[in-house]
Order: sequence, then structure tokens, then C-alpha cells
Amino acid sequence: MRWKRPLLWIVAVVTTATACGGPSHSAPRPDVEAAASGPPAPQRSAAPSAGLPTVGVLLDEDGHWCTASVVDSPKGNVVATAAHCVYADGAASADFSFAPAYRGKGKNPAPYGRWKVRTVQVADAWKAAGDDADAHDYAFLTLDPDGRGRQVQQVVGAARPDWASGPERRVTVVGYPNKDRNPADGPIACTTDTRRDPDLAGSMLMECGGFFDGTSGSPWLADGRLIGVLSGGDTDTESTAVLFDARTKALYDRAVKASGA
Repeated sequence: MRWKRPLLWIVAVVTTATACGGPSHSAPRPDVEAAASGPPAPQRSAAPSAGLPTVGVLLDEDGHWCTASVVDSPKGNVVATAAHCVYADGAASADFSFAPAYRGKGKNPAPYGRWKVRTVQVADAWKAAGDDADAHDYAFLTLDPDGRGRQVQQVVGAARPDWASGPERRVTVVGYPNKDRNPADGPIACTTDTRRDPDLAGSMLMECGGFFDGTSGSPWLADGRLIGVLSGGDTDTESTAVLFDARTKALYDRAVKASGA
């Protein structure tokens, strides 16, 4: 699968920004959602997007490598991404941050700041088998508050999770390809229909080009709710995600407990 590579493939350089104030949002809707006059035809290729305040990148001093998004939680400090983004070779990533609404070419690439990752939660099956445990390729991270003591959800909002979605949905997926395939270094988005992934039980598949390396962990939003995160794809036009279910909720609950809620 084209996404599953070591974290050392990062090449984009980012600028550190301090957290700044911003309006609080409640389950903000993507700019690419259907207009009130009726839903458009499904997209076949992603397009540059205004993005969402809740969606951003995982980054360290070397650059960004995956996408993540804020998921509603009691304390307001949990984000979702793909397991292969944050846990490899028997160890969790360390010393990295989440930058919501990131725009690498702007004067302020991290308008809401960089929120330091405190804990990484992946399924035990992923820890044991790694890439051989594709059915568990999701993770939840907890974040430290910013310098003003605010939790990330308080500043940018969050998407509520859906633990029982079916695989056939109209979804909006927002992600950040790496800079080598995305010179603007901003978000892309696609609104399209999904179907059951024939190769992996409990997963769904969409056909929409443009989700290159860096978009792993991108949220799949159906009716504004988070139903999965982008985990892989065998071609440049196909992407897959594991449907959130009771096992995913158990891992989320572990993250909530680790957050101190």
C-alpha cells in the first residue's frame, strides 16, 4: 500500500507558530459539501480546498507526514489518524505535534498553533502485527493544552464519531498530500460515494484521485460525522478506510481515559 512508509520520507519543511485565538466551531461543515439545491455528482478527483479548522497535519522539526483530525471527546483533546502514521517498528512516534488548518505556503502556516502530542493509542493487534493488521489501522492521540491552557477542541471544534456506519455512504475526505505532490502545501478535499472494500472485511473504498502520500489519517466524514480515517489504497485513484466500530470505540475510550477526562 502506497501510504505505509517510514516516517523518514518527510521532506516538507514547516514553520513553527504559536497558538492564537480563533472562534469555536461545532461540527463545522466542509466547503465541498452539497449545496442546498441538491447533491452534486460524486467527484472523481480531489481539488484544493479551504479545508476544515478541525483537520490538520502531524509534524515535527523535519516537516509533516500524515493528516489527522479532532474527534469529539469529553476533555476536548483527542485527534484521530492512521496507526501506521504513528506506530512502526514496535514503537510509537515521539516529539511531534498536530497543526490544525495547516497551510504551508501562508504567512502563518499554523494559524491555530502546534499542539504537542502527549499519548499515542493504537490497537494491541497493530502493536503485535503492524502492517499485517490492516483491520486495525487507526489511532487516537491525546494533546497537551496550548500556552493559554485551552484544549484543541475548544479552539477549532470537533467531529462526532459514528461507531456503527455502513460502508455505502456519501463522504467528504480532507487531507494534506506531501509537498512534492502538492506544491501549494494546503488541504485537498473530495466528496464522493463509498462502497464495501472487497479485499478487507469491515473496510470501505472510494475512487477519487489525488490522495497521495501524506493523506493517510484523513477523516472520512459522512453527514458531518467521522466514520473512518484513510489508511491505504492500491492505486492512485483508490483509497480505503477501516469503518469505525466497537473495537475502534474501545480504543477511543482508552484515549479518553489517557486524556484525564
